[in-house]
Amino acid sequence: MNTKVLVIDQNKDRAMSTGKTLEFIDYEPVVITDLENLPRSAVVRDDFLAVMLGKISATPQLQTLLDTKRVSDGKVPFLMLPESIEDPTLLQQLDPGQTWMMQTPIKYPELTTLLERAGHKDRRVQKDSSFSPTGRSKRISRVRDLIAQVAPHNSTVLVTGESGTGKEVVARAIHENSRRSHMPFVPINCGAIPAELLESELFGHEKGAFTGALTTRKGRFEMAEGGTLFLDEIGDMSLPMQVKLLRVLQERCYERVGGNKTRHCDVRVIAATHCFLERAIDEKKFRLDLFYRLNVFPIELPPLRKRQSDLPALVKDLVSRREGDGHRSLRLSANAMTALGAYHWPGNIRELSNLVERLSIQNTSGLIDVSDLPEKYRMGYANSASVDHDDSDLPDTEDPRTTLPSNGMDLREHLSSLEKDLIRQALDVSGGTVAGAARLLNLGRTTLVEKLRKYKMSAGTAKSSGN
Repeated sequence: MNTKVLVIDQNKDRAMSTGKTLEFIDYEPVVITDLENLPRSAVVRDDFLAVMLGKISATPQLQTLLDTKRVSDGKVPFLMLPESIEDPTLLQQLDPGQTWMMQTPIKYPELTTLLERAGHKDRRVQKDSSFSPTGRSKRISRVRDLIAQVAPHNSTVLVTGESGTGKEVVARAIHENSRRSHMPFVPINCGAIPAELLESELFGHEKGAFTGALTTRKGRFEMAEGGTLFLDEIGDMSLPMQVKLLRVLQERCYERVGGNKTRHCDVRVIAATHCFLERAIDEKKFRLDLFYRLNVFPIELPPLRKRQSDLPALVKDLVSRREGDGHRSLRLSANAMTALGAYHWPGNIRELSNLVERLSIQNTSGLIDVSDLPEKYRMGYANSASVDHDDSDLPDTEDPRTTLPSNGMDLREHLSSLEKDLIRQALDVSGGTVAGAARLLNLGRTTLVEKLRKYKMSAGTAKSSGN
């Protein structure tokens, strides 16, 4: 758990006393009493659990802190003492939902309660990010936008895509960002359970309902009460079972197998399939009425071969997850990444995950080059001569923007041009929204606004003026 707390208070005695109190209750305080001398390392870090504001005055250093990404996104709570409210412009820059008032003198029970609340929120932020689809390609950014749109509602969602594209990740992301996130998320693979047992798995059964039913058993709908039920591979469900599922979706009630008591349910249903359900409908293998019930809000996941720009981020994420489980750290050379980018990935992200696991077991050096990849992943790599040397620290291709001309250059002008180009790209990807572009550039919104003003750009004109 993150235990770092930034304390900013020009009342030195109180600041020191607060720091000692935080240490006593096992937190790590960073105490600042003079903002003019605030170390840049403390300003730019955005990994604080919370920020305590006491008596303060507006300074550029404080503004830089407010512009850090997690603060501007409303992910860091501010514990405010009465003196810090005197500057109204300060309050306007903070998320009201993350601005928590404290009394003076500081009371130990109140401080402990607020920090525990901040710790719970910090774990939720980490948890949410671990379920979000990885990558910044336009295709996967669109998927994240759809998740954000539908998560607050109770609408049924149908996630489609090839096997291994991460359909359960999308379902979990919807659940974790919904009002049901504190309730169960219950997955079931409809294709992995025999048709004669699926009804019992979904709705439960009473004791003696069939041979082997020695006790009463809850079904997945009952387990997911108040939460989300994820029906994976819905296209493999038998027609008789589809009829029973349709009734639950329509009437929000069911009976256990062998029982006659009608049970009402409050469950959000997210279904997924790798099948073309429209074709299955034409072949009389899937009910049209059930399709309409499921397809309220469709989300289509792209295959990995159509979002290969996300490969580096996906590999980094998979390696980080294995490191978190105590496995060896890995780094892929530029040539190895080029080879993976030339592969067609029929198994999608699941295949990539299996490859990363295999490499972490087989490789002892921590550096993966082309020669370390299984043969089929090397097939598309054009320059076989590069297999014999390590070019992990070299760029994939020579970028003219980072090559010094023989007659020199104006560095400030060059960097300004590069910065403007990146801002244009970020605004284009974010649909012209300043907040979205700021997130892509890891900047605070106010910082990006200042840069737009500096370069005489606006969200609309910047987007349209790109080359």
